[in-house]
Amino acid sequence: MATTAPEQTGSPPPPQSGDEPVYGGFTRFEIELEFVQSLANPLYLNHLATQKLLTRPDFVAYLAYLQYWSRPPYLKYLMYPGPTLKHLELLQQEQFRTDIISPDLVQRLIDEGMKAAVDWHRSDA
Repeated sequence: MATTAPEQTGSPPPPQSGDEPVYGGFTRFEIELEFVQSLANPLYLNHLATQKLLTRPDFVAYLAYLQYWSRPPYLKYLMYPGPTLKHLELLQQEQFRTDIISPDLVQRLIDEGMKAAVDWHRSDA
């Protein structure tokens, strides 16, 4: 009689209250949510690059792991899903991780974000 191993998706289970350890007063869910949302900020991406974090294989693997935020039920918790998920996707590319150290690229991402916000508000009127 053959048994099948449980499917591993790389995604953590949905947050459950009370059974998750607390780190500095915060759950792993809260810490990862805070971090993944910080990826919406191009200046923070540049900071990660200047600190050489984007060249570390363990950090790159962590960024790949965080892609679970792009799927339900996690997606609904993102305050700025557009830029957060766009930057998380771009960070999967080695070339982007290298290029984000450039102030020109950072400024272009900032400009694109501002344009998207203005366009969104105009369509709301």
